[in-house]
Amino acid sequence: MAAPDYVPNDTAVANRHYVSPPRRPQPWVANRPAELTNGQPTGAGLGIPGPDQGYALRLARRFEGQLLLGPGEHADDAIAGCVGVALKRAASFGRAPVAADLEVAFRVFGFLPPGPDESLVAWRKELFAGVSHPHHYAEARHLVDLVPESVLRMPPNEIEAACAADISSLLTHQ
Repeated sequence: MAAPDYVPNDTAVANRHYVSPPRRPQPWVANRPAELTNGQPTGAGLGIPGPDQGYALRLARRFEGQLLLGPGEHADDAIAGCVGVALKRAASFGRAPVAADLEVAFRVFGFLPPGPDESLVAWRKELFAGVSHPHHYAEARHLVDLVPESVLRMPPNEIEAACAADISSLLTHQ
């Protein structure tokens, strides 16, 4: 669009364009202090990295009204403990978390129908107590380790059937 004559027009500014920096003659080397040169570290308590893991917290809030909580149990603790299990499942498939991952995690610990027996509620009450507090990372990791990867790779309908039969068979009681 043409500008009126009284508008200043600096043509030197208009002729500027992007110029890339000169090429670096030496190759890039991973030599920074926090650089992972041998791939992702593995070991106890390190977990499995996966994409978009924060989305699991948003998905978990959708289940909040459906959770079967016993007396003294809190939804925040159930969500905090089960999100880690859901993330382990999603990362084992190499993808971001989806609602089915959270459904599996909640169902394995008896937070979704069919409801668990009273012995499992008493057992999980101790396990999940205070897990939502940031200082209880070790306890949250312990919950994740209770569910074997073979169980997490099962389809949600098979897990639902296994929960109806014997929910404690899905967990490794440590």
